[in-house]
Amino acid sequence: MAKSDGKVKVMGRWQCPFTMRARIALNIKSINYELVEARPWDGQSQVLHESKSNPVMVHGDKSICESLNIVEYIDEIWPYAPSIVPSDPLERVTARFWAGYLKDQWFPSLKAIGTAEGEDTRKAAIRQVEKGLVLLEGAFGKCSKRKAFFGGDQIEYLDIAFGCFLCLLRVEEKVNGIKLLSETKTPNLLKWAHRFCSNAVVKDVMPTIESLIESDEIIMGRMKGVASPASKL
Repeated sequence: MAKSDGKVKVMGRWQCPFTMRARIALNIKSINYELVEARPWDGQSQVLHESKSNPVMVHGDKSICESLNIVEYIDEIWPYAPSIVPSDPLERVTARFWAGYLKDQWFPSLKAIGTAEGEDTRKAAIRQVEKGLVLLEGAFGKCSKRKAFFGGDQIEYLDIAFGCFLCLLRVEEKVNGIKLLSETKTPNLLKWAHRFCSNAVVKDVMPTIESLIESDEIIMGRMKGVASPASKL
């Protein structure tokens, strides 16, 4: 096991859901860290932002890439409670399976809502996101065992993997005038989302809908070399 001493830095954007994963894991373990803000209009930081290894955590003289790798590293380096990665082998592989589903299938559909060209394409992306949420509703019932989080009584690996996307989901709901999490189709996920976002290790890290929309406008303005438009909210 590597030593747990050494200064900790998280390099990434505060708006980035993957940066949030590292920050939440560090908060769970009560580890002090410095957030080194990456600016997407800056050439060097843009490489970091666009790379699949975003964010990067620096621990002493070591650099760890990719958000879920960072989460697992944090849990191993600081092995005291509360644990993040399930200790039970079946629960662990199940959590990793759904984390992979989120990465490879569900999140790309969520992004596609905002980038869709044409109403039919947008509606198709929304349907895919909704279907995925129904699947995740079922997964929550099995993984949580009727408790508060995917991990049971506390936030664990899959909660972090999914929960970091909630802010972007809310942005799409507001911008598109739709309801993706609902009392009718995903009542348990809706309650889970509220518990997750209001938890002490999350609430100071989770951006507001307004701040995300405003920051996106600012970023796009700077990257295009023009003044940022005022927030629409």
